[in-house]
Amino acid sequence: MNIKRAFIDSIIKLNPFYLIRKPVMFVVEIGSILTTSLFLYSLFYNGEEPPSFILAVSIWLWVTVLFANFAESMAEGRGKAQADSLRNTRKDLVSKKLSTPVLKSESTLVSSSSLKKGDFVLIEAGDIIPGDGEVIVGVASVNESAVTGESAPVIRESGGDRNSVTGGTLVLSDWLIIKLTTNQGEAFLDKMISMVEGAKRQKTPNEIALDILLASLTIIFLLATATLLPFSIFSVTTSGKGSPVTLTTLVSLLVCLIPTTIGGLLSAIGIAGMDRMIQANIIAMSGRAVEAAGDVDVLLLDKTGTITLGNRQASEFIPAYGINKRTLADTSQLASIADETPEGRSIVILAKEKYGIRECNIQELDATFIPFSAQTRISGINCKGREIRKGSADAIYEYVKNEGGIIPTDIKLIVEEIARKGGTPLVVAEKEKIMGVIQLTDIVKGGIKERFAELRNMGIKTIMITGDNPLTAAAVAAEAGVDDFLSQATPEAKLKLIREYQAGGRLVAMTGDGTNDAPALAQADVAVAMNTGTLAAKEAGNMIDLDSNPTKLIEVVKIGKQLLMTRGSLTTFSISNDVSKYFAILPAAFASTYPMLSVLNIMRLSTPRSAILSAVIFNALIIICLIPLALRGIKYRPVEAKILLRKNLLIYGVGGLFIPFIGIKAIDMLLTLLHIF
Repeated sequence: MNIKRAFIDSIIKLNPFYLIRKPVMFVVEIGSILTTSLFLYSLFYNGEEPPSFILAVSIWLWVTVLFANFAESMAEGRGKAQADSLRNTRKDLVSKKLSTPVLKSESTLVSSSSLKKGDFVLIEAGDIIPGDGEVIVGVASVNESAVTGESAPVIRESGGDRNSVTGGTLVLSDWLIIKLTTNQGEAFLDKMISMVEGAKRQKTPNEIALDILLASLTIIFLLATATLLPFSIFSVTTSGKGSPVTLTTLVSLLVCLIPTTIGGLLSAIGIAGMDRMIQANIIAMSGRAVEAAGDVDVLLLDKTGTITLGNRQASEFIPAYGINKRTLADTSQLASIADETPEGRSIVILAKEKYGIRECNIQELDATFIPFSAQTRISGINCKGREIRKGSADAIYEYVKNEGGIIPTDIKLIVEEIARKGGTPLVVAEKEKIMGVIQLTDIVKGGIKERFAELRNMGIKTIMITGDNPLTAAAVAAEAGVDDFLSQATPEAKLKLIREYQAGGRLVAMTGDGTNDAPALAQADVAVAMNTGTLAAKEAGNMIDLDSNPTKLIEVVKIGKQLLMTRGSLTTFSISNDVSKYFAILPAAFASTYPMLSVLNIMRLSTPRSAILSAVIFNALIIICLIPLALRGIKYRPVEAKILLRKNLLIYGVGGLFIPFIGIKAIDMLLTLLHIF
């Protein structure tokens, strides 16, 4: 973080036309200008206070405004640094523009800056993708580290949910023909640069409401302070004793009365909340999305890849009557040698780990492999006179019947039991004889049950969404510890579920990556789209996870709650320490007019001027002391709301009352020691 840059920005932000959007700090700046004018007047004429006292007050008022601007600039600095880094990845490239989306069609070398939405571009190994687009033809490995920070390459291919490519990323192998989906300046990278620059964020509804509250308090105290001068003059004139309160003192009183602490830190807290999303590699489209995450009470999570590892793994070999497990394992491994799917690889690994069966050399087998197809739902191998097949139960039953075999009753029972428990049965047969069943199981991610329990403590209901049948869904939901599930989910069913919860006053968060998720993402209050997903999903979401990790939804909620807690805690602290400052400055401000108020000087501050200056100095220093807390955020732990409120009041409420007493007294003692006022 560049402190020098933040300091320069904080000076630029002294522009009154900028500060007028922050009423508390605007009033402080007006007070600073007024006291500076009073100081200049006192240098040449008989001023209301000694020039040195007016100057000291004026300097610390300016410092208060600078510290508030500095807090905001520090928060913005992180986003601007990342934006600069992203800009460095954006280059004007020479691209191969195609007339039609065909590899052998005529190509023209053009500048990437001249490309527009709808153009077809050929990207080969070593080329940088010139803009956001969809893969029309081809499959390639792409390095997206420039955007996501993730070094592992990803596969992009036409069709499906992984056909979206991002401008500025590098093709590592093969080739792609893409159709650009944005014009120059509208690409995802440009949006990212705009979003990570904190200065361009919009205020959230809660932040606007707090701004209105602060503005109202400022106006009330401004009117109250303005009426004190005529009352003071009237009192002195009537009694013939004492002296009226001075403008310098009234300005100091006003600045200490209004909630300057939270007024100075409010923008920094909001910007830092978005920055924490950036640190988690999540781009929030607006501050509203971050804040809404803090109020979420329903989470919709996809099963595959979020709750489970994403691919079913072989967990057990269950042989048919008269067949031993080792024979079934050996037969299953042979049928899976050429199966490169995660399920096929898991069968080979299970046979090796459980029975020590080493994988055969494919070249030595002189075998014919039968690849899996969606039509047959069968794969297998023919070698050395053996014909081995594995596949879904119905498909293998049909195969065995065609070979003249029969289906054993025990196999049917095994298949039904596995399905009832939520697993997937793969039946293995050798010609007309069924050898047994391989049980595939959804592997629930380690620690996910504990995380859901944590969310439950936060008052958040978790719902698993899956296309599986109700039996399978119920088994996985029970193992994962979610509160509810939606099985055989369609886009319409997801949308209906979200609307039902929202109609009941609940705030819903969801994650998704496919075009079929887009309607539900658009409806959800917090919608996290995966960066690897389709353009439709990314446009529908209000956040984009650059790591494409669906479990990030849990982190999003925590960051949102941390933002709300930080703002609430510092608001509590600000209002509490204002109460304490009253005891320091009120007796001192009116000691000359109403001597009996000296009894309220419970801090035993040295002199009225020392008391006033001590309060003003403390008012400025507390802002700079709280900047790290505003940027880092208050650590969030999932506890009940009443416990959280009690803890907040005890730490930041009571703490806000006592700290000013200690701080102002310490400053007063230092001023006295240095013989200043």
